[in-house]
Amino acid sequence: MRARVCSRDMPDERLRDLYERLYATYGPQGWWPSDGRFAMIAGGILTQRTSWRNAEQALHGLETAGLLSIEAMHAATVERIIESIRPAGFYRSKAQVLKGFVAHIVTRYRGALEGLFAQEPGVLRQELLSLRGVGPETADAILVYAAGVPTFVIDGYARRLLSRLGWIDGGEPYEQLRHAFLDVLPKDVELLGEYHALIVRHGKERCRAVPICAGCPLEPDCAWARQGGAR
Repeated sequence: MRARVCSRDMPDERLRDLYERLYATYGPQGWWPSDGRFAMIAGGILTQRTSWRNAEQALHGLETAGLLSIEAMHAATVERIIESIRPAGFYRSKAQVLKGFVAHIVTRYRGALEGLFAQEPGVLRQELLSLRGVGPETADAILVYAAGVPTFVIDGYARRLLSRLGWIDGGEPYEQLRHAFLDVLPKDVELLGEYHALIVRHGKERCRAVPICAGCPLEPDCAWARQGGAR
C-alpha cells in the first residue's frame, strides 16, 4: 500500500511544490561534505538519537583528538573514541559502530572508501545496512552526501512534517515513504540532498515538537495548523 503522499487524491505535484516552497523560504543549505567523506559518515552515525548540534561537538572532539580519519580511528581504542564523542550521547554504542565501520573498510577495502563506493548502488546500500548500527536513515545519508548516490533520507523531521500536512498517517514503513519521494522526484543527487536538508531546516525553525505555525510558509495547506494544532 502506498503512502497517501503519493496516492491518487494526493497528486505528485505536491511533493515538487513542497520542495519549491521550502527552497524559496530558506535557500540552498549546502549540505555537502566540506571536511571529507569520512567526516560526513561519522557525523551520520553520531547524529543518531541526538541533535546535529551535539553531533557537531562530537565531530569536533574527534578532530581535536586526531581521530577523524579511517586510519587513526582504526588504530584508536574504543575508550579513546568514547572520550572524544561524549556530547553525542549513547557514546559507548556509537563508538562501537564507528570502530566496526572503519574495521570493515580496512579489512575489505584496505582503508579506502573508494572501494566501498565503487559498487552498484543497490549492492552498496545493502552492504551499509548489513553493518552494525547502520539503519536505513544512516545508510541513505551516507549514500546521498558521501557516495553521491541519488536516494532520499526519511527522518523524524520528514515524518512529522508530512504527518502534520495530513499527507501520511505517520506509521508508514521507511521504504514506503522513501519510494514515495523517489518515484516522483528526478534522480538528481544534489536536489535530493537539498530537499532533505530543507526539511530538517524547516523542522528546526518551524515544525518543531511544539510548532510555530504563525507565519509558516506551509500554514495555508497544513492540516495541523487548520485544526489549531490539535489532532
